[in-house]
Amino acid sequence: MASPSDIVVVGAGVVGCAVAYELARRGAAVQIVDDRVPGKGATQASAGVLAPFIEARDGGPLLELTARSLTLFDTFISQLVEDGETMAYQRTGTLDVAMQGQSLRQLSSTAALLAARGIEAEVLDAAATRRHEPELSEDVIGGLLITTHGFVRATELTRSLAAAARRRGARFVEPARVHTIAAAGSGLTVRTTDGVLSADWVVLAAGSWAGQVHVEGASNRIPVKPIRGQLLELGWVGPRLRRVLWGERCYMVPWTDGTVLVGATVEDAGFDERTTVAGVHDLIQAACDLVPRTWTATLTEVRAGLRPGTPDGIPIIGPSAALPNLMYATGHFRSGVLLSALTAQLVANAILDRVADPLLLFTDPQRFGDV
Repeated sequence: MASPSDIVVVGAGVVGCAVAYELARRGAAVQIVDDRVPGKGATQASAGVLAPFIEARDGGPLLELTARSLTLFDTFISQLVEDGETMAYQRTGTLDVAMQGQSLRQLSSTAALLAARGIEAEVLDAAATRRHEPELSEDVIGGLLITTHGFVRATELTRSLAAAARRRGARFVEPARVHTIAAAGSGLTVRTTDGVLSADWVVLAAGSWAGQVHVEGASNRIPVKPIRGQLLELGWVGPRLRRVLWGERCYMVPWTDGTVLVGATVEDAGFDERTTVAGVHDLIQAACDLVPRTWTATLTEVRAGLRPGTPDGIPIIGPSAALPNLMYATGHFRSGVLLSALTAQLVANAILDRVADPLLLFTDPQRFGDV
């Protein structure tokens, strides 16, 4: 490993905190800067579903990235536990549910893709699907059980990453928004609304706001676009759902504390972080159609977050062309929690060990020009 470096991580969401923790765990001197407390951006509206073979069911680079990250998660969580942290984390599988013929055909195609990768998955008929989850609607015609999937409580994970990073020596600077990253000798300066930070390296993990940071010398800004997602938290009544349910219009995540998360909308609303009546209505209706007992639940909270999307749906992870000591780690869209383990590893390997993983070819920022 290279000698520890002074590294500034811009962004304290799940990706930024994961990167900061991994760098600090390996001995680097790390500072984290954000204008919010850890996990209060898009992370707060994430249900933490770890399901690459649903989110990226069509294959391609996103599946390669998310599938690799899922294989890292058991170790990722165990390292945090060894560092004294606890969080809700389960690998109880997902049940992907079809209520239309086209959806069932898609599930069969997904099963074939998984079989080719050696992933355990079972296509179920209507009766078998309801045996696995008796609370499902009578309109269900089939399902796909994927046992390797799971979920983690995203806000707990982010707080744990932040706490473990601090324990390893990382420092959270006073809340401030970063507006410029520039060269300064052999290093970089980070200009914020509260002053200037200096570092050998900078990791830009500011999510939907990453594109608003000016990178000195870059011809373009990275094309990250905020996509609003709204999430419901329900107080559940009656028999507990057995695992994550993924329907055609929503997903439902049951927690051991008796709550169920329902998500998530996909809205091109700019930087508007409001929760809306329309979003709540659509999620409630979708959840009730999937699991009729939802009508008896209590609506305890509604959350919204802005997820960073990219034009091709692939994250942006890798060095800047204009400032080689600047690493991007953004654009994760709906997969920020799932990809946090892999992103942390890719960034730490590149900065500390000077090792560029082949997966960085998929996420290269230069696919969007001189950024």
